Amino acid sequence: MPGRRLVLATLPTLTVVLFIFFFLFSVRVKSPFIASTNNTVTLRKAARFSLLIGILTWPNKYDRRHFLRLVYGIQSSPIADIDVKFVLCNLTNVEQRVFVGLEILRFDDIIILNCTENMNSGKTYTYFSSLPSIVSRPYDYIMKADDDVFLRLAPLALSLQPLPRLDLYYGFVIPCTSMNPFVHYMSGMGFVLSWDLVDWIGESNIPRNNTYGPEDRLVAEWLNMGSKALNRFTSKPAMYDYPGTNGRCSHELIPETIAVHRLKRWDQWLHVLHYFNITQEVEQSSMYKL
Repeated sequence: MPGRRLVLATLPTLTVVLFIFFFLFSVRVKSPFIASTNNTVTLRKAARFSLLIGILTWPNKYDRRHFLRLVYGIQSSPIADIDVKFVLCNLTNVEQRVFVGLEILRFDDIIILNCTENMNSGKTYTYFSSLPSIVSRPYDYIMKADDDVFLRLAPLALSLQPLPRLDLYYGFVIPCTSMNPFVHYMSGMGFVLSWDLVDWIGESNIPRNNTYGPEDRLVAEWLNMGSKALNRFTSKPAMYDYPGTNGRCSHELIPETIAVHRLKRWDQWLHVLHYFNITQEVEQSSMYKL
């Protein structure tokens, strides 16, 4: 009986001692589970990357830009910070200065390059070479895209996430049937360069002295001549031309789509947007009925 009383009497003291010991031990030695959790959080934060999409278009295409703002303004990605800008050459008349000026005031998504609008006379070179002095910070990736392509930003980000952040050249490799990104070049529908390559284009004499000709093909020539872009990736079949518009570069719409190119008519845009149910998040309201 006395022994039992002694045990009961010492239990509170023993509990306090064990608590103090556990507390001190926890402070000095971090739990591996806590460390693992912290590491996981750090890795997830580090995995987030930045992408600038420059859509090369012409100043007079006001309606196309307004439409694309709707298309891209409702898209986002949880793993990437994506900015979409419209890339123009110098404005040439009062109408452009007023209307584009209004766009800049309202949307702040216009880049005006020091060039003359052209197809094969250096606009792509001017775009890439000017970016380091235009943007306020480097991006991980820079994309050049056409204004007749529909990009799905979340799948695009997912496809880029595991890829290298350096020496990267990504897109839809030409010719249509090729799966080898190291032969020929990436289609102008939309291709991606890592920031170090954009920096190199702005500094190297190789692209500076070779700016006239089919511009998307020239980009690959620059990279080959400079022994650049050792990391090349083609995103087929997720990038393609609209069904029936360009032979074997075209195929039917698929759920895994990243980009659909050659959308020249409104009925084609309607088909694509309806297929991907782009308005699915519209909520019910007494103000409208869709």
